[in-house]
Amino acid sequence: MSFLYIKALHIIFVVTWFAGLFYMPRLLIYFAEANEKPEPEKSILQNQFKLMQRRLWYGITWPSAVITLVLGLSTWYLYGGFPGWLHLKLLFVLGLYGYHFYCHRLFKQQQNNIITWNSTKLRIWNEVATIFLFAIVFLVILKNGLGMAYGLAGLAVLIAILLLAIRIYKQLREKP
Repeated sequence: MSFLYIKALHIIFVVTWFAGLFYMPRLLIYFAEANEKPEPEKSILQNQFKLMQRRLWYGITWPSAVITLVLGLSTWYLYGGFPGWLHLKLLFVLGLYGYHFYCHRLFKQQQNNIITWNSTKLRIWNEVATIFLFAIVFLVILKNGLGMAYGLAGLAVLIAILLLAIRIYKQLREKP
């Protein structure tokens, strides 16, 4: 019974972690776009976005990432095995933590008023968490080779659609 409680809590904290990973790049985008505004609007907006970033990152995203890791390892231990599909899932999870750490780097830069990526690049970066979400969920649910193959093909289609949507959105924003 404790396995199911730990698994449920793991899923809940995965959801809150993803909430942070979805919202943080949006705040990074807004901060970068505020850099184009005239003063005092620029300073007011960027100071507000920095505050929102700190609260989100340290109040939700980092704690959720740590608790997700602890509960995930606990679930794995209680599960008592290492099925083949789990290898690939752990690879995607490792990539997701890499994404998290790179978001942290971008966050720290903006906290120091350093903008290294423009809003278009940040919009593309914003979709990376979605790709990891799809990959991990499909893998956990399908758990077999053929399902994984279809899932990876679907993931490739999703990536293409997301990149196309970003391009179309950029064109619409740049129209006078």
